Amino acid sequence: MTYVSHPNIAPGKVEERKYQISMAEMCLGCNTLVILPTGLGKTVVALHVIADLVDKGKALILAPTKPLVEQHCEFFSGMLPKKKVGSMNGLMRPDTRCSVIEANDVIISTPQAVANDLVSGKYDLSAFSLVIYDEAHRGVGNYAYVTVAEYCGPKIRCLGLTASPGSDIKKIEEVCNNLHLTRIEMRNDDDPDVSPYVHDTYINRIEVNMPKDLTDVVSLLKGLLDHYYRELVDLHLADPGWPMSTKHMLTVGSVLQKRLAKGEKTAIIYRGLTVQAICVKLLHALNLAETQGMSALRLYMTKLNDEAGPAGTKGGKEIVGKKEYKEAWTIVNNTKVEHPKVSRVMSLVSQIINSGEGNKVMVFTQYRDTCELLVSKMSAIPGAKVAKLIGQSNGGLKQREQIDVLDDFRSGKYNVIVSTSVGEEGLDITSTNAVIFYEPVPSEIRTIQRRGRTGRKNDGEVFVLIAKGTMDEVFEESSKKKEQLMRSRLENLNETLNKRAGIKISKGQTHIGEY
Repeated sequence: MTYVSHPNIAPGKVEERKYQISMAEMCLGCNTLVILPTGLGKTVVALHVIADLVDKGKALILAPTKPLVEQHCEFFSGMLPKKKVGSMNGLMRPDTRCSVIEANDVIISTPQAVANDLVSGKYDLSAFSLVIYDEAHRGVGNYAYVTVAEYCGPKIRCLGLTASPGSDIKKIEEVCNNLHLTRIEMRNDDDPDVSPYVHDTYINRIEVNMPKDLTDVVSLLKGLLDHYYRELVDLHLADPGWPMSTKHMLTVGSVLQKRLAKGEKTAIIYRGLTVQAICVKLLHALNLAETQGMSALRLYMTKLNDEAGPAGTKGGKEIVGKKEYKEAWTIVNNTKVEHPKVSRVMSLVSQIINSGEGNKVMVFTQYRDTCELLVSKMSAIPGAKVAKLIGQSNGGLKQREQIDVLDDFRSGKYNVIVSTSVGEEGLDITSTNAVIFYEPVPSEIRTIQRRGRTGRKNDGEVFVLIAKGTMDEVFEESSKKKEQLMRSRLENLNETLNKRAGIKISKGQTHIGEY
């Protein structure tokens, strides 16, 4: 193995990969959005750029979470032994952050802290030669990356890093415009200079059949939803040509709120808001029934029942009083049936961790309630050492606790992690033998990030559980279509950006294949 030789990079630590060096060279020439699938070394590309520019000015690396900041700090401290590397976050006093910037060559921070300091005039970026935005696809709207970018002058080189910017071309272009990125530099697993470093990831689609109790509940909830949806259509508040979905109902709600704000306080508007709220609740209940199972649905319906009390909402009381809802609740409250995905996940995990010493598995699920259920169930599997990885909100894991879980997973204290979306983005989860999707997600960004948790150092497998005839199939298809759109649209946008910037580029450098 050949290692990178650079005066600012620790010798014998970074494997020399031509595609990383080539991408870094392009980044030195202009502000660039780097798109590289998870596990192929976006951070190493950033390291090359920092090593070349840090002697001209400080480098600022922005990362969306404190665990990711700490991860980067550890990496760059080890890779840049001749440079001082410091980290900061919003919990520090502004004066302390000023001291961190003054004392270090490379500063890694959460973005809001820097944005606040720049707005308040605590310091400026005149001493910096480079600003790096990790998970750059977040750079839209009023996210702090956008504020920081406003303070980057023309002498500062800007670099965005992401594994999956998404399929929405307007959003991708907004990211590039907001962060002053004039070029897209991307690679994929099939590129000739990348393929020697890629391990195979095998995708396994596993279908399960819904048990009768669940299908009965789904049928009752769908009948109730159809009733209320027809009412919205009859009130001319919903588009009958647009299939019923949460997105549709949120759009209806937004329109109704705007009409109300403009003074249209009529019986139709008020009834529409009540019915729209009921539809959103029923859609969520259906999603839980079809994709998660009885435990998650039982918890949600219990919450709905509580909301129907004396101080509850009009819509909450109405829905709980319906005959179909009462019948569904009777089944949910009395059945001992669980979703067939639960036993299938347990079987897969048992098979994987017991088929080889040191094997590790990561299970992703959309909902925290399902996460808790799976941790409880899988802890009974012989040989399974299970931990959960969840976000901070509502009594979850603090960021320090999240870091400890990941450290224990790397060390082998745990060999199974059940994670919500907090485990999808950015963090170096270490190599896993398999990733299990408890359900598909309708987001191409999240699908790519989940998949990237395996196949990093060895061949890996991905298992996607699909409940037949449910929203699982809809979400799976949606994600596939968005991935295909993302690739083609990125190619077109890159050509547009290069023409705008006067950059000539070969077709071979713009192609995106399979992620």
